[in-house]
Amino acid sequence: MLIFDQLRKNDRQLQVLAICVLTGLGFLLIGLWYVQVVSARRYQTSQINQSFRTVRIPAIRGKVFDANGIALAENRPSYNVNLYLDELRPYFQSAYSNNLGWVMRQLTRTNAKARLTRTQRIELGKLTRYQVVSNLVYRVGSLVEQPVPLQDKKFFEHYDQRLFVPMPVLTNLNPRQIARFAEQSPGLPGFDLEVQPVRTYPHHSSAAHLLGYLLRDNSGADVDVFFNYRMPDFKGATGVEGALDDELRGRTGAKSVLVNSLGYRQSENVWNPAEAGQNVFLTIDLSIQKAAEQALRSAPVPYSGPPRGAVVVMDPRNGDLIAVASHPAFDPNDFVSGFSQDEWQRLNDPKLRPQINRATSGTYHPGSVFKIVVAMAALEAGLNPKEKIFNPPDPAEPWHGHILLGRHKIKDLAAPGEYDFQRALIKSSNTYFITNGLKTGVDRILDLGKRLHFGERAGIPTRQDAPGTFPTRQWQKDNRGGAWFDGDTANLCIGQGDIDVTPLQVAVMISAVANGGRVFWPRLVARLEPQDPFGNDQPVVFQAGRIHDELKVSRRTLDLIREAMLADVEDAEGTGKRAFVPGMRICAKTGTAQIMIGRKVVGHTIWFASFAPYGDPRYVVVVMLETELPGGSGAETCAPVAQQVYLALQKREQQMKLKKPEILASR
Repeated sequence: MLIFDQLRKNDRQLQVLAICVLTGLGFLLIGLWYVQVVSARRYQTSQINQSFRTVRIPAIRGKVFDANGIALAENRPSYNVNLYLDELRPYFQSAYSNNLGWVMRQLTRTNAKARLTRTQRIELGKLTRYQVVSNLVYRVGSLVEQPVPLQDKKFFEHYDQRLFVPMPVLTNLNPRQIARFAEQSPGLPGFDLEVQPVRTYPHHSSAAHLLGYLLRDNSGADVDVFFNYRMPDFKGATGVEGALDDELRGRTGAKSVLVNSLGYRQSENVWNPAEAGQNVFLTIDLSIQKAAEQALRSAPVPYSGPPRGAVVVMDPRNGDLIAVASHPAFDPNDFVSGFSQDEWQRLNDPKLRPQINRATSGTYHPGSVFKIVVAMAALEAGLNPKEKIFNPPDPAEPWHGHILLGRHKIKDLAAPGEYDFQRALIKSSNTYFITNGLKTGVDRILDLGKRLHFGERAGIPTRQDAPGTFPTRQWQKDNRGGAWFDGDTANLCIGQGDIDVTPLQVAVMISAVANGGRVFWPRLVARLEPQDPFGNDQPVVFQAGRIHDELKVSRRTLDLIREAMLADVEDAEGTGKRAFVPGMRICAKTGTAQIMIGRKVVGHTIWFASFAPYGDPRYVVVVMLETELPGGSGAETCAPVAQQVYLALQKREQQMKLKKPEILASR
């Protein structure tokens, strides 16, 4: 009241002071209103950002099955020991007090006024935390009989950047270790046993090239969401794992972790659960796949070291791939768990190249196997299959034939003599097919090659699907200056020169001959199915029997070729006799092509391309092997491999016949 009385007395100085005080209070009230009301949301958002950390949770990866529902790639539980550092704060504080007291006692012995600087105290705190955790980790390692040293760099990095998530200590514990840890864990503060899914391939190297492998994913691909931390995750690199990575991987989840001012975890909340990936069902039959791989491993190659080659088994009725084998192979489990030094060196061997799928991405000269295309073109152009052509002896090697193009001599491994169509295909006479190929004209041969889609990718989802090379006239113009000579046609007629194909492309070609002229898209993936049968996602089925093209050749032409291919296995002069299997009636064509560096021959690509049975083709088997000098042949080396595969196919058919009565009886 006294203040207002003085103001009424017109005390000028007091009035000015009162106005200043009231004005200041007004500004304070306005500022308080701005902070509390206007800026409340901004500060609240800032507080949330400082208090919460987002963590990316990978989804459970979908499985990969063969055609019979046998798992080729699945997930196994990995039991890991993690350490929650926030539960060790009392131990950190107690140890820090003890260490600080000891340090101060040591300092005051020499200088009573000695003190630690702030930086020294911080450093002492870091060393104390490392000491506490290192001792505990040592105890856990001794307990489970798996000593694990705590790396200071990794510990400090985790403490500084990822304090809100547990620190991994031990991974992949075995049942005995799990039991020992569970028994003693109550006396180990902060430690917890957690289970995480880990990709596993139960059949190891079987179908490894088709399945592909995984690599650690630290890419931060979720561009629409920021994560403070990404839990360990993998992405597909090659094979089905790579090509169908999005489908197999599912949708990642996220959780928020509430942390205090020191960065320690207080609580967590999963606000977007991960959605499991889809299961993939292949057309591959694991039993035939393993039989093909075993046949490749035991191939009688004329050199030391593992055989290098491929086997493709296809159903000519619809294009389904029954087996696709490539050797040498790798174990995709190693890409998840890690490599030994020897295995890493083997993977990088430039000769073995075990990561390359030779069946679908290796390209090779087809050699005499391409004579099937030349035969179709010549027969459609009016070739009389009974007409004979004389193969003259080579003056340098009289036991072999030859043909001259101008002054250039092309050797013919077939013996001198007369050849009609069937005998020429059986004995693979270069003279016969070059002569008739030149008479037919290269355009007819090129047209058939285009219908078979040589030089194009086969379209299978493996990320290892090479197009190869097919020298059309346009290709010749772009790469060889435009001129096409008889020598180019001669090379093409015997599958040499500028033509390169994959074993899968040869299988497509043989399928078209076997099924009456339909060129199928090869099918590897049959369907995708959600892991949750009660979810909203529907299975995705990939159509079988998709026709890519038609050969548009007469039935007479195909019958003549099939009869000649049958004779190649069943005739006394046939080169494919070693593939004979009673009851299968196999039709085949062998082939050999030179591997050259410059003008020097360094090895051969040898082939056995076949289908069976003759009257009702159900299987196509193509075998390709890389050989070194002096080399092998399709007859001696590849035919025994094909025989083992056909025996496995025959055994499978017999087992299926035995199962049918059991199924009918159960119904």
